[in-house]
Amino acid sequence: MRLRPGRPDISAYGDRFDVPEAAGELSVTFLGVASLLLTDGRSAVMTDGFFSRPSLPAVGLRRLSPDLGRIDAALSRAGVTTLEAVVPVHSHFDHVMDSPVVAQRTGARLVGGSSTIQVGRGSDLPADRMTQVGDGDTVSLGAWTLRFTASHHCPPDRYPGTIDAPVVPPARARAYKCGEAWSILTTHASGRTALLQGSAGYVEGALTGQSAEVVYLGIGQLGVQDEAYVEAYWEHVVRAVGARVVVLTHWDDFFRGLDQPLRALPYVGDDLDASMRVIDRLAARDGVRVSFPTVFRREDPWALA
Repeated sequence: MRLRPGRPDISAYGDRFDVPEAAGELSVTFLGVASLLLTDGRSAVMTDGFFSRPSLPAVGLRRLSPDLGRIDAALSRAGVTTLEAVVPVHSHFDHVMDSPVVAQRTGARLVGGSSTIQVGRGSDLPADRMTQVGDGDTVSLGAWTLRFTASHHCPPDRYPGTIDAPVVPPARARAYKCGEAWSILTTHASGRTALLQGSAGYVEGALTGQSAEVVYLGIGQLGVQDEAYVEAYWEHVVRAVGARVVVLTHWDDFFRGLDQPLRALPYVGDDLDASMRVIDRLAARDGVRVSFPTVFRREDPWALA
């Protein structure tokens, strides 16, 4: 399957980009890969903030640095000037590489595991603007409360292990080891809840006892797993928290800039169609709504709950 040429046609799911545009201040904005902006108009947090999106040849052959022009353009387009925190879901380059720059630009704290903090230490971000968390920790950030639960990266993890020394750009992609992967339960002061699952990995039973109305479900590499894995992922993430709405993330080709229309990852690395066949079957069984987010649009996923 991985040798198959081409990529799935995202237009086949055109009617699934149906998360309503936010009518009030509380909203979630999808910014590509697993980057999400959660805001109530006064208090905002962001996962990852990965906007550089270097090409595949660059990732394979060169040392990588954050693209300041692309970062600034994305923040401007999303209307972001200040953030409470930037929270990487794990420490691969396509999640954490830009996070310290986004924190610098917005006055945010960088919040994450020990590997994320090493990336922060390799930047100009002051030490008092970094908060290290561990499994089970809860952090309050403005109107938001984030609970961190240790998870796993979807196999195969191409850069496994932890980051044990500061990463100073430019650096090879392999320097950005996965580190700690998180399931992040977010609760707004209004009572609205959402689970942010950036990678299609799970820890059996880890989310037992937690509850979320919505899951932003990462599906990167899910299409190369067998059906039993996808079923277990759904069981230990979506069903575990009792969500009635799932919004899919980490399906887009992150080697292509956000100034171009999003497209699915190629078959050589993933198979969105295969993922959707199993996800749709499970969602129909459980009465769960499954949607795609529209990039850069302020949306209200709770309106679907």
